[in-house]
Amino acid sequence: MGRNTRKRRTPLATKIVAGAAALAVGGGGLVWANFYASAHEDHGGHNRTRSAGAQVATIDCPDVGQKIRDVPDRARGEVDGELATMDSQITNAYQRLATTRRAQAGDSQFVQNTILGPLKDRRKAIIDRIQLEINRAGGKADDNLDELAGCQGRPADQQNGGGQNGGQDDGGQDDGQNGGGQDQEGNDDNGNGVAGPVAEDFVDINDVRPNSRDSRNGLAADGDGGSTGSFTTDCGVNENNLFNSDNLIAAPGVDNGAHHTHDYVGNQDNDAFSSDEDLANADTSCQNQGDKSTYYWPVLRLQDGTQEFDANDQGGGAEGNIGKILKPAEAQIRFVGSRQGDVVAMPKFLRVITGDAKSFTNGDANANSSWSCSGFEDRQVTDKYPLCPEGSQVLRTVNFQSCWDGQNIDSANHRDHMAFVQEDGSCANGFQAVPQLQIRLAYDIPAPTVENGQVRNPYAVDSFPEQLHKPITDHNDFINVMDEDLMNEVVDCINRGEDCQ
Repeated sequence: MGRNTRKRRTPLATKIVAGAAALAVGGGGLVWANFYASAHEDHGGHNRTRSAGAQVATIDCPDVGQKIRDVPDRARGEVDGELATMDSQITNAYQRLATTRRAQAGDSQFVQNTILGPLKDRRKAIIDRIQLEINRAGGKADDNLDELAGCQGRPADQQNGGGQNGGQDDGGQDDGQNGGGQDQEGNDDNGNGVAGPVAEDFVDINDVRPNSRDSRNGLAADGDGGSTGSFTTDCGVNENNLFNSDNLIAAPGVDNGAHHTHDYVGNQDNDAFSSDEDLANADTSCQNQGDKSTYYWPVLRLQDGTQEFDANDQGGGAEGNIGKILKPAEAQIRFVGSRQGDVVAMPKFLRVITGDAKSFTNGDANANSSWSCSGFEDRQVTDKYPLCPEGSQVLRTVNFQSCWDGQNIDSANHRDHMAFVQEDGSCANGFQAVPQLQIRLAYDIPAPTVENGQVRNPYAVDSFPEQLHKPITDHNDFINVMDEDLMNEVVDCINRGEDCQ
């Protein structure tokens, strides 16, 4: 069930976007100039903002990776690499979108003819290769994947992502601005140098209704019945400064496969080409040295003008992720049981992704992270960043899928081998209950200022460039690298109803 280290591959599109980004970097981040050029130059006042709303703000592409099933094991590496190249193509197209606003203003077909049309052709070529690789390895590729080649432009006034709003208000956005990120001067950024977050992405925690979060995903598996114990592992808050923009689960062997920077705790040998053997032999930041699991998530940044170590790098400032990286003040990592009975051991090297880094364009079907403030834990929101009162910490929590198919440590789309519990806490379709991973991150962050439809010094999760740093794109990743003795201890503790660490 292990994976081998693969040769590092850097998609051509990644190299292209890095070169283009280098031309646009200023003040530590990607500057999106002239987003509303025609509206700013040809109109005035309120009409300027209204006409700007029709312009394309970002690129919305079908997520091919989520539609792929039954990829033979020996084709997985190549398919993951092709999907990573596809992500880089979107990044490159978004870069072109953000730096050709004046040309777009003079030609209503510019985006379609120069950006979306060629992007569809490039995506079609990759889909063809994916189908060929699956078939060559003895699988049966879906003949309908070609239907996913085309992408759309999303106008500025449609940047709502279909998220869960938890009953909050509009977060202070006004003056006729529809979340497009423009300021009164017609610039195409949020006033802080990048295309998001915007004022509409924030909400005062007092305006969130208690107990209103949609619970389709991320249900806590623990409860009063079944296996009621817990196991807490202390792995620190990344004191070792382990950061990279790789993603070992989704894009193994691909440099900068995430296009945003990750925080890592636990395993200290986690990059795009770490093998299972590398993980097993690595050091760990966890106090219990039997836990060499890797726990990672996109960093939070404060867009305050700080020049971070990656200010000019792929995954960092060259792809619009700018500002001071904020480490959690506390990272609580906890495993809990099942309301319906005992849990069984997780297999070693089990891989789990929860949340969706592309939820802004994919929709909220896989969105899972929850945002709140300390002292207001009954008020949870998925598609807004909370504005917390002085002395209250920003809380970022997630409950992982805890039903396992009993066979696979991974799946072609990195999701099908795991499932969330049902409303009653049970696992469906023959899946087995394993300890549920719950991660709670607490941050000391000064509340951003939201005034007149603008946000100053906002904090934001790192994201793919076209996802515009929306909070709904938050996600977490986990690879189980506990030794057998420790995993058995975790299971026994949970099933006995004890709280251990």
